[in-house]
Amino acid sequence: MERKNAWEKYDEKELKSLNRLCDDYREFISEAKTERECVDRIVNTIEKDGYKELETLIGEGTKLKAGDKVYSVWMNKSVCMFRIGKKPMVEGLNILGAHIDSPRMDVKQNPLYEKDGFAYLDTHYYGGVKKYQWVTIPLALHGVIVKKDGTTVEINIGEDESDPVFFVSDLLIHLAAEQLEKKGAKVIEGEALDIIVGNKPLTIIGGDGKSGSSKAKTAAKSAKKDEKKSDTKEAVKAGVLDILKQSYGIEEEDFLSAEIEVVPAGKARDAGFDRSMILGYGQDDRVCAFTSMQAMLDCPVCDRTTVCILVDKEEIGSVGATGMQSHFFENAVAEVMNLAGQYSELNVRRCLSRSCMLSSDVSAGFDPSYEGSFERKNVAYMGRGMVFNKFTGARGKSGSNDANAEYMAKIREVLDKEDIAFQTAELGKVDVGGGGTIAYILALYGMNVIDSGVAVLNMHAPWEATNKADIYETYKGYKAFAKNVSM
Repeated sequence: MERKNAWEKYDEKELKSLNRLCDDYREFISEAKTERECVDRIVNTIEKDGYKELETLIGEGTKLKAGDKVYSVWMNKSVCMFRIGKKPMVEGLNILGAHIDSPRMDVKQNPLYEKDGFAYLDTHYYGGVKKYQWVTIPLALHGVIVKKDGTTVEINIGEDESDPVFFVSDLLIHLAAEQLEKKGAKVIEGEALDIIVGNKPLTIIGGDGKSGSSKAKTAAKSAKKDEKKSDTKEAVKAGVLDILKQSYGIEEEDFLSAEIEVVPAGKARDAGFDRSMILGYGQDDRVCAFTSMQAMLDCPVCDRTTVCILVDKEEIGSVGATGMQSHFFENAVAEVMNLAGQYSELNVRRCLSRSCMLSSDVSAGFDPSYEGSFERKNVAYMGRGMVFNKFTGARGKSGSNDANAEYMAKIREVLDKEDIAFQTAELGKVDVGGGGTIAYILALYGMNVIDSGVAVLNMHAPWEATNKADIYETYKGYKAFAKNVSM
């Protein structure tokens, strides 16, 4: 059952649509590298399309009807969109669900220190990463610092060409004989993933031969006094703190209430001479988040209410108030049903149990350089379209949502009717490893759920690769699902 390469079927019109979608997507992942940035960009996009905030509609007592567009944001890190359908919600929803968090490094709460002339920020890696992939590459800082008075300072350093970047150092090859004997998991350990943020003492004369600002001089004098009192030598750290004070108005203690993420610096790029691929950070799972959102925006009013959920914390188990295991989505459904005049506790339960969902998440693309980790008949090939994982989990399907055959048959019928290229896959050989998604959490309501998305090379690395044809076919598949699927 070999699937054809999707590129072979496109005419000039479809190629233009494909390139337009992928250009927008490349810009999206270049600009939105954290959950907060994703939510901000998504809200700005969907409000232009007529979506109204749920809390505002509740306050106004608005009565929802078919065609209305509603969204709800939770803690600036998760968002869900509703397009009210023609049929009562109690008959079920068609749900696209993806996550917008990605593997990275998080700055700790007491992070800034100096050691032997270098200023560092201490980090804690987030999600499953190969730690050695994060050394010696340009890194950027994204996030927020919330001061005690409630003032929020947004941080985005390293993306503009005029910005400085940061990095984790590595041992030079000339001295690395012992290091190279270590296993990959131990070459760089978690506590060594501290980023270098400075190497110049506060009191140094500027490169142009002139002294620093009067504020810097005053700070330098103050730092010198402190050094004499405490007998420390932390002029480089003092210099970094002075820059943070002058540029952002923040003190060292403000790190206690900060959320700063360390991500690869730079924009996503077309890859390959033929520009058939996109190389960029965070494509797991923002490639499915973007295509899910875009499918919602491009869908007409459907019989069933269509929903897009974009959530946080999937990479660490979907836990916490902004993860899929929270009651945020269920509460939003109840509120929307109430505004539509359809709410009861029983109706909410019936609605969710009768719903159908695509757990929009990526799959492992076949990599010929590491073919021994894959089973060729059941693997996702780049360029062959949307990927379905009937089950995920590890080894004996541990932790898996295993979709029903009847549901897969319905999906096949819809996609074939719409001429959408798709393939089925597993996440590598049976005993090699595995992974999970948010699918099993929504399946707890009794609804039909299956994993589907885009094949990715270099998954969880700082730079991941996707195929533009797969992105386009997945977008079309999500739109067909939203319009046509019901059980």
